[in-house]
Amino acid sequence: MQSFLGFSGYYRKPIKYFARIAKSLYKLCDEQTVYEMTEERVKAYGELKNSLNNSPFLPMPHWKLPFKLYIDACGEGLGAALHWKQIINEKPDEVPICFISRKIKPTEARYGERQMESLCLVWALKKLHYYLDGTVFDVITD
Repeated sequence: MQSFLGFSGYYRKPIKYFARIAKSLYKLCDEQTVYEMTEERVKAYGELKNSLNNSPFLPMPHWKLPFKLYIDACGEGLGAALHWKQIINEKPDEVPICFISRKIKPTEARYGERQMESLCLVWALKKLHYYLDGTVFDVITD
């Protein structure tokens, strides 16, 4: 399981909600957990496998076009999606560049809604700084 999670974790950028999907599988890697493939874990394994097989092509961004950073935080984790506008046949279209996610830490679970969204924004800006430094972008949140 560790090998599969390592492989899928390496290619996690195009997989939406990676942390949420893989959460039950990561618990199997804990030495204190009995290795039992429950229905939830089998479903998560299949979902990750399908996501790897059907992941979208993620292009390199056009640095002069504006970016959009979508962020969302919930009681289980943080997630962000970075998009940029691509113009095809004179029609603007949003194209995803990457997706990132992680589960929240026990201390972060006590944060309120605004603090959680702020945490998500700061975390996403740090993780995606190599895309966003020196560029114009919009942040979209709920």
